[in-house]
Amino acid sequence: MLDWSEIILRLGAATAAGGLIGLNRDLQGKPIGVRTLGLVGLATATIVALAAPSADAAPVSDATSRIIQGILTGIGFLGAGVIVHRDKLSQVHGLTSAACTWLTACVGIVCGTGYWRIVILALALTFIVLLIGGAVERRLHRALGGRKTFENSSEDPASGTDTPPT
Repeated sequence: MLDWSEIILRLGAATAAGGLIGLNRDLQGKPIGVRTLGLVGLATATIVALAAPSADAAPVSDATSRIIQGILTGIGFLGAGVIVHRDKLSQVHGLTSAACTWLTACVGIVCGTGYWRIVILALALTFIVLLIGGAVERRLHRALGGRKTFENSSEDPASGTDTPPT
């Protein structure tokens, strides 16, 4: 099993990198942002950390790898069902919820294998991204002057949830 510092580095770097890419997309007015891509980066790093070889654990077997591939493919379709495009408003909603769906599947896989350090850190980073990601996104958006405005959006970045327009 990887030690704590290596898990923190890998999962933290993936979350930060995804968040930075999301910030760029948000500043360009695209319907995806810091939280969504931060969660996607975290989810993928969580699964790769599971398969990382170490001194005290065998790498994931071929059979387990095929099961993981099937789960992640299937959950991708479920996540796609969460995303809603509203033609009338030209807005896309539900991307963060879809990313959370996929991340939940990744965490479930890691729970199933019993790699508790990875699970604990993945959950901690998830809640950090969800709880403060919206506020950070708004501040950076204001400071860097992107195209997207939250005042005209039904997304509530403070709560990390997507709410339907009223």
